[in-house]
Amino acid sequence: MVRPRRIADFKPTFTNLAQTSHYQVIFGGVPLGVRQYLNIRGVDYRFVTETSGLLCNNAVIPGSTLADAKVIGNYQGVIENMTHSRIFPDINLEFYVDKEYKLLKFFEHYIEFVAGGSGYDQTREDYYFKMEYPYDYKMYGTKIVKFDRDYQTEIEYNFYGMYPYQISNIPVKYENSEILKMNVNFHIDRYACGKFSSYDKYRGRYNNIKEANQRRRLLQDSEFGRGGTRATTDSRGRDPDDPEYGMP
Repeated sequence: MVRPRRIADFKPTFTNLAQTSHYQVIFGGVPLGVRQYLNIRGVDYRFVTETSGLLCNNAVIPGSTLADAKVIGNYQGVIENMTHSRIFPDINLEFYVDKEYKLLKFFEHYIEFVAGGSGYDQTREDYYFKMEYPYDYKMYGTKIVKFDRDYQTEIEYNFYGMYPYQISNIPVKYENSEILKMNVNFHIDRYACGKFSSYDKYRGRYNNIKEANQRRRLLQDSEFGRGGTRATTDSRGRDPDDPEYGMP
């Protein structure tokens, strides 16, 4: 039932909302071949890991979609949705371009490496493109960290199989000079939300509970199958209904 509430009751909630302007993009896990090629083309890896992410002035927290299929026939008159895969959309990042154009070179030469598997000189008339193997150009250590002004809490999005596939047109003009910006689109295979350590800890705890629930169901099925009543404890004196059943 809805009841009247004072402003003081919900004011703390609306005065502690996250802001859009506090985040950091960190590029990491760039394959060795890409790093070596960028270094030859004048882009050092320290710039990639320490500076390029700071120049990102517009980022996105990625979304994802569960793809499902319609299942008909399990129950009369009921159409069920059952998920079969998870889809991750491309992400777009906007950057300020530094006056040495290192950021522009970073992405231009990155894409150049991906499509430069032929090994020929690009000035040749008969030059052709040959793609490198995905293992040789996909990043597995890039992330977006979203935090707030107090730096007390944060959330991480870690990207796997990420690489730039499109650089949008960059307009330049005489009138109304302004900061040069560039948009880069990235493909990602998947992402994981949260830090690695917290995810591993959570997953291990969940797996223990999941195994305990499976053992509890097997125990119940075997007892009911013999025509008896379900025991309140197992052979070791533990209650299967305890949420911590099976935990070390």
